[in-house]
Amino acid sequence: MSNKKINVAICGYGNLGRGVERAIAKNPDMELVGIFTRRDPATVDSVMGASVYNICDLLSEECKEKIDVLILCGGSATDLPEQGPTFAGMYNTVDSFDTHAKIPEYFKVVNQMALGSGKTAIISTGWDPGMFSKNRLEIDAILPGANLYTFWGPGVSQGHSDAIRRINGVKDARQYTMPVEKAMNQVRDGENPVLSVRQKHTRVCYVVAEEGADTAGIEKAITTMPNYFDEYDTTVYFITEEEMREKHSGMPHGGSVIGCGVTGEGNNQVVEYSLKLASNPEFTGSVLVAYARAAYRMNQMGLCGAKTVFDVAPAMLSAKTHEEMIKML
Repeated sequence: MSNKKINVAICGYGNLGRGVERAIAKNPDMELVGIFTRRDPATVDSVMGASVYNICDLLSEECKEKIDVLILCGGSATDLPEQGPTFAGMYNTVDSFDTHAKIPEYFKVVNQMALGSGKTAIISTGWDPGMFSKNRLEIDAILPGANLYTFWGPGVSQGHSDAIRRINGVKDARQYTMPVEKAMNQVRDGENPVLSVRQKHTRVCYVVAEEGADTAGIEKAITTMPNYFDEYDTTVYFITEEEMREKHSGMPHGGSVIGCGVTGEGNNQVVEYSLKLASNPEFTGSVLVAYARAAYRMNQMGLCGAKTVFDVAPAMLSAKTHEEMIKML
């Protein structure tokens, strides 16, 4: 692998952007060349002291020449559907687009732009979609016909919280995804239950409404939101800003992928991958940074277009040499 440092930039500076910034600082083969935001750069303080610029500067030839990989840290509801294809036409990119039902169509539009520009765009990284996607693929390949189950939580979903905050009248919001314990135990016991979306998870939302906002209208907008809440039992609580700060300022999350299959003459095999995260945005940011390394390397090899975690060889993610990987891992 080359000894050249990979010049990385961040687009969007919320919780995920800050997580990415902290992750870059832990990777000595990378250099953060700037943070790009829609806000006034003078009002944005970088946690690691990086330079902050306006997002429009990304259109300049100077930025295009300087940036090896642009990590997109916007939300999946409205930011990435626009930014993903646009910036894939100019940069190697990595994002965490997580609206599962829309990933195929998102892949197509990003792929068209990346192929046209000769860039590499790795979409939908993170832990789900992302790491859990790879786990599901591995189980399906090793145990053909296995039943695959994914449980999320308990924890805060950044994408779902962001979707609530986009609703008119919402000042702040946190959405907790809660796995149904009974369903998880049935799966772990090898019962192979048939479970609806509603039977596997519940969703709990804590919302700070703007003064005078229509709370009934906000609750309806949440509980009927397609791809996010309409298929789940969802509870909405309206709370104060103070309560939000005191009780819901953390960003924990986690989840499990469980596969139940049969080998040989009826031998049940249960495979489970799980993670427990103290900070969802910092872990997701760390995944994005590893895939930024892969995006740069793949583009150097001429592997252009949109890619997913399925297309990235594990060795592409690591800063270790091939010899070190074989010896240590």
